[in-house]
Amino acid sequence: MLLLYQEDDGFLFNSDSHYLYDFISKLNPKGNLLDVGCGCGIVGLLVARDFKINLYSIDIQPNNIVLTSNNARVNSLSCESIKGDFLDKEFEKKFDFIISNPPYYSDTVVKSENKKLHTSRYAQHLKLEDFIRKSKKLLTNRGNLVFCYDAKEIDNIFSICKENKLQIENIRFVYGTKDKNSSLVFIHARGSSKSNITIMPPLIATNRGEFSQEVKNIYLKTRTHSIKCKL
Repeated sequence: MLLLYQEDDGFLFNSDSHYLYDFISKLNPKGNLLDVGCGCGIVGLLVARDFKINLYSIDIQPNNIVLTSNNARVNSLSCESIKGDFLDKEFEKKFDFIISNPPYYSDTVVKSENKKLHTSRYAQHLKLEDFIRKSKKLLTNRGNLVFCYDAKEIDNIFSICKENKLQIENIRFVYGTKDKNSSLVFIHARGSSKSNITIMPPLIATNRGEFSQEVKNIYLKTRTHSIKCKL
């Protein structure tokens, strides 16, 4: 069981984090891994728990770095937590994997007045093109970029990855139910790759009002327990 402290007035992780971990786990991550916009640290810490990686986590919000560091400690996991803006930070090393559940809500969505939630949710705080461009610079030659995003932005994702010479190798769409449009997409891209794109089977979250069997299996694998706190 992974114990995760979260601020009760901050951004609370949701199903996206569990699904993203499942997507990452299929890639058998190894080497140096950077979790961008780590929040309380859930995705990176899950990967560190289950795979042999060197985990680095970065977040622009100081409270999230406190949470990630504490969550690594209470779960006896090693993590170098970095406070700062991913776009401005100078790194001394390159990474085999960069993962992220970045802010992707558009400017058209009604915005929260809570500064913590605002920073965690809205794409203006980490624009897609800036995120991908900086990630490309920090990846090893055949490094892996893995992230989730608003499915409606798929054309921009392809275009920006191509501009930055990142080949999308795996893509998976998430659907709330089988009769709804996709709301979320998972992307795995690599540098120096000539592989064709694999469009994976869709992830259907619910079936007849309850979690699908695949989602149940994901939650059995992640095994997390959230503890709300104040900092």
